[in-house]
Amino acid sequence: MSTVDVSGPLFDGRADKVMDECVVDVRHAVGDQGYSNVMGILEARIRNPTPYYQTQILVEDVADETVVHDRRIIYGPWLEGVGSRNSPKTRFHGYHAHKLAAQALNKGQAKAIAERVVAWHIP
Repeated sequence: MSTVDVSGPLFDGRADKVMDECVVDVRHAVGDQGYSNVMGILEARIRNPTPYYQTQILVEDVADETVVHDRRIIYGPWLEGVGSRNSPKTRFHGYHAHKLAAQALNKGQAKAIAERVVAWHIP
């Protein structure tokens, strides 16, 4: 009868630790890219920028998620284009910065970021 050696990273907990770190690093890297996307869209679209709104946007860990938000600033929904006072009540349709940033992440940015982070963690 032969024996099976059950030692190594899969059996001693090292793999779990690396994967936990990897997941957190992927979340943070994707969150940072989302922040960059939002800021780039706002910089390109706002005609007469006042920096206050941009200073309210941040990346934050909430429970097991990393989110990009505007601290629930009162006119944030209006700027995004989802407020009750957007079109058709006014001509302003919103910048859709958060929506477009999320779409860019979903179209492949997040996958590419995750692949880089995983490759770094697991050479």
